[in-house]
Amino acid sequence: MARPSRAHEKRAELIAAARQAVLRRGIADLRLRDVAEQAEMSTGSVLYYFPALTDLLREVQREAVERFCVDREQAARAEPDPRHRLRGMIRTGLPTSTDDELCVLLLELGTHARRDPAYSAQYIRLYERQVALYASILEAGAATGVFTLTRDATTIARSLVVLEDGLSLHLTMAVPTLEPGQAERLLLAYAADATGCDLEGPDAST
Repeated sequence: MARPSRAHEKRAELIAAARQAVLRRGIADLRLRDVAEQAEMSTGSVLYYFPALTDLLREVQREAVERFCVDREQAARAEPDPRHRLRGMIRTGLPTSTDDELCVLLLELGTHARRDPAYSAQYIRLYERQVALYASILEAGAATGVFTLTRDATTIARSLVVLEDGLSLHLTMAVPTLEPGQAERLLLAYAADATGCDLEGPDAST
């Protein structure tokens, strides 16, 4: 009787190893050998499952994007109050420290988006998914009279996502220019202005 294939398991192990290698070395200096060493496999074995390092890193990126989106979507669905949903979105979109694994991973892999259309496509999907989630929260708040939007929901949502991305970069640099609490307050201030709603007062606390 033929033994069951372990290809799926091995691919998952390599994706996990590549994720850790990116976090340890950074994307600019990453070599196939680094992933092989992390996985305790030969480079030939890695190439058996992934023909090129870029193929493996695209899987790492796809997994990270999905996890980031799902975590935020689940958190938003769990909170019925639009104010609390908006605060939660802002909080979950920012790195908690320079070592925030998921945010650092997305930023590292994002450097390839300037040169590789496949990476760009993943980040476009990430961006649009976050915009749609923000917009749904803003629209729900406006419909219930909680928010008075200064612009259409999509414009505000796009601005929030772009601000998140810029602040995330500042929070994860070798010498951060901001602390997480400062970054969150900046986003909350913009969101409060854009929604006409106090998001930091006692009634808005989570």
